[in-house]
Amino acid sequence: MSKRRRNKIPEGLFKANIESLSHEGRGITHIEGKTIFIENALPGEQVEFKYVSKRAKFDQGVAENIITANKQRITPECQYFGYCGGCSLQHMKSDAQLAHKQNVLLEQFIHLGHVKPEIVLPPLEGPNFAYRHKARLAVKYVIKKEKVLVGFREKRSSYVAEIRECKVLHPDVGSKFIAIQGLIESLSIHNKIPQIEAAVSDSGTALVLRHLTDFTDEDIAKLNVFENEHQLKLYLQPGGYDTVERLNKSDLDELFYKLDDYDITIYFKPVDFTQINVEVNKKMLSLAIELLEPNKDENILDLFCGVGNFTLPLARKAKSVIGIEGDKGLVKQAKKNAIKNDIDNVEFFMADLAELDKSNEFIKDSFDKILLDPARAGAKEVIEALNTKNVKRIVYVSCNPATLARDAGILVNEKGFKLTQAGVMDMFPHTTHVESIAVFNRE
Repeated sequence: MSKRRRNKIPEGLFKANIESLSHEGRGITHIEGKTIFIENALPGEQVEFKYVSKRAKFDQGVAENIITANKQRITPECQYFGYCGGCSLQHMKSDAQLAHKQNVLLEQFIHLGHVKPEIVLPPLEGPNFAYRHKARLAVKYVIKKEKVLVGFREKRSSYVAEIRECKVLHPDVGSKFIAIQGLIESLSIHNKIPQIEAAVSDSGTALVLRHLTDFTDEDIAKLNVFENEHQLKLYLQPGGYDTVERLNKSDLDELFYKLDDYDITIYFKPVDFTQINVEVNKKMLSLAIELLEPNKDENILDLFCGVGNFTLPLARKAKSVIGIEGDKGLVKQAKKNAIKNDIDNVEFFMADLAELDKSNEFIKDSFDKILLDPARAGAKEVIEALNTKNVKRIVYVSCNPATLARDAGILVNEKGFKLTQAGVMDMFPHTTHVESIAVFNRE
C-alpha cells in the first residue's frame, strides 16, 4: 500500500472519549491503540471529531460536537477562537487553565528533572483579556481577495487569519485591525510589508512596520496622517532591528513602563524584549524579590537581564547587582535605565550565556544570590559553568517548563541545591505557554 494511501485522512465524524489533556492543550484519546490529539476537547468529554491529519505514531483531529461537556468548559469570548492561532484555551475556565499549567510544570519536574518542589506556590493571576502589550502581527496582501490581512496565523496553517479585532491584545492595537488594514491597503508598497510589531507602553503605543521596499513621499504623508489620527507612534524598519527608526524624527519621547513600588521607570525600544503582560510582570517582580530576599549586605547576579526589569528593582534592595545579557542593544538600554533612575550600585555586561567564555569574570566571581530569567532554551550552560559554591539562593523565572525542569535537575542533583518552592504565573492567558518561578536553596 502506498504511503499516500496509508495516510489518507478519513472523512466524516467519529466519536471519542477524552482521557486527558496534552501539554499543548489538546484532548487525548485512543482508537484501536493509536493516540489521537483532538483540539477543542477537554478531559472526561465525549465528542464527535473530524480527522485533520494522520501520522505513523499519532493522529490529529478537531472536536466538532460536544456530546458530554466537562464542567470547566465555557463559551469562548472571541468569535475567532478555533480559527485564529493566537489562543488555544479560551474554551476552558481560567482556574482550569492554571490548574492544567501547574500540572504540566510538576510533571516536567518529575519526568525531566527527577525533582519535586517542597512547596507548590499558588498561581499568580492577572487580567484574562486586553492583557497583551507586545505582539508580532503578520501582514499579507491576498491577491484573490484584493485586500490586506493583518493578524495572527490561522490555526494549523501559515495563512494569516482574517480577523477584525483581538480581545487579548491591548485595545490600542486589538481594536484597530480594520484601520491598520485600511492604511496598508492605501500604500503603494502594500504587498511589501510582511509584519508589524506592536508595543504598548505607559507613554504611548508603537507600531513598527517592516518594509522590504522604500515608501514613497505619498506613503509617508499617509503614515503621518494615520499616526496623528490614531494617536500612535509609527516606526519604520527597512532591515534588521538596528534599522528601526521613528517616522516622526522630531518626536523624542521614549517608550517606558513604570514600576511604582520601586520608584523606577524602564525605558525601552519597541523591538526590545519586554514582558507582554504588564500587570503580571509587576506581580512577578514583587514575588521574585520576596522569594530571593535580597538585603544590603548581599551581592546579586541577574542573568539574562534584558533592559533591567529585575536588575534595577533588585538594586534598590541589595548591596550591588551585576546584570548579564547576550544582546548588545539590551545591555546599552539597561545602562541607560540605571543612569536615568539614578541607580549606581548596578553594572551591566554583555556575554553569550549559551556559549560561555571561561574568562568572563562573573563566572569566577562569588555571589550571595542569583536571579535568572532565560529564554525558552533555558540556562544549562551557564548553570554548569557558574561558581555557585557560596550562593545561598537562586530564583529561576522560566517561560519553558521543560528546560526549567532539566536545569532544576542539574541544580539539585549536581550542584547541591534544594528545590524548595515552585509555581506558575498567568503571563499568557488562553494559551498553553507556561510561565513559572522556582526557588533553589543551598542544602
